[in-house]
Amino acid sequence: MSKSNNVLFAAVTGFVAGLLLAPKSGAETREDIKEKSREAKALMDEKTTETMDVLKTGASRAEKEVNGMVESAKQSARNVTGEVNSLAREARDRGNRVSQEAKQPIKKD
Repeated sequence: MSKSNNVLFAAVTGFVAGLLLAPKSGAETREDIKEKSREAKALMDEKTTETMDVLKTGASRAEKEVNGMVESAKQSARNVTGEVNSLAREARDRGNRVSQEAKQPIKKD
């Protein structure tokens, strides 16, 4: 069990023991149960809100990081594409020069 579950279990157990051992009338006990139920609901609502805020913040941060990584990958792809195009032009130019040189008549000395 997690730490928060252990604390919740201990609180509930203590509350039930207190109800069973308290010298109160049925009406007073029912009112105590209602009040403790309202308190427990308020606490759960607060914890749920806190948890949702943490999750939203984490998701937002993760989204920003992923978007940054996507942009970085796109830029890297653009850079690689530019390099490939440059190398292709250079290879084509060299191939044309070799082809032109091969077409030249052989000069005898």
